[in-house]
Amino acid sequence: MTQLSDDGYGNQSVTCSDECSGGRHTMRVGIISDTHNPSVGAQPPPEVALAFNGVDVILHGGDIYLPSCLDWLEAIAPVYAVEMWAGSHFKEDPRVVNSKRVLHLEGHTIGLIHDLLVPGMAQEVTEHSPVSKHFPPGGDLSTALETVFDSPVDIVVFGHTHYAIVEEYQGILMVNPGSPNLPKQLQRLGQVAIMDLGPGHKSAEIIDLSNFS
Repeated sequence: MTQLSDDGYGNQSVTCSDECSGGRHTMRVGIISDTHNPSVGAQPPPEVALAFNGVDVILHGGDIYLPSCLDWLEAIAPVYAVEMWAGSHFKEDPRVVNSKRVLHLEGHTIGLIHDLLVPGMAQEVTEHSPVSKHFPPGGDLSTALETVFDSPVDIVVFGHTHYAIVEEYQGILMVNPGSPNLPKQLQRLGQVAIMDLGPGHKSAEIIDLSNFS
């Protein structure tokens, strides 16, 4: 099982027993964002459950709107989410934090945020404007992101753009899973992401849900 602990300063640690990880030495994390329920359906596409088979935890990057979406995901694995103006739809829901949060998983510090604006970049981070292309030359990405999360992070999970991207730059892994049902703002089957974490290891990949349909 997974356990969440809070140090009282907004930093939360998620630990996973060998039982929940299937005896693996890594934690498998399902990443989803911009589900926009109920405007595109009462719940995420069923292909999400297939893509997330075997994950230990799920991170949701926002634009959720309905608690029932998180209920559906929680039937797969424990969910940790962010939402802009979370108090409007998720008052006193322990799964959801307003705007941004910091999580500690398997020795990694993850900044989870809906709308990421990287200091020093005029563009939002997408496949067309990656950090490696538009972050100021000579700049320190870790320092820039610390001003966003009020904490050093080595992984950033974000949403909002509906453009899926996985990029590692200056040792920081950036993951936007896109949207499972509105990729690039088009109503069709989209993407999620899977991230594998272990001591000294982090990797992520975009999963095209059409592979499960």
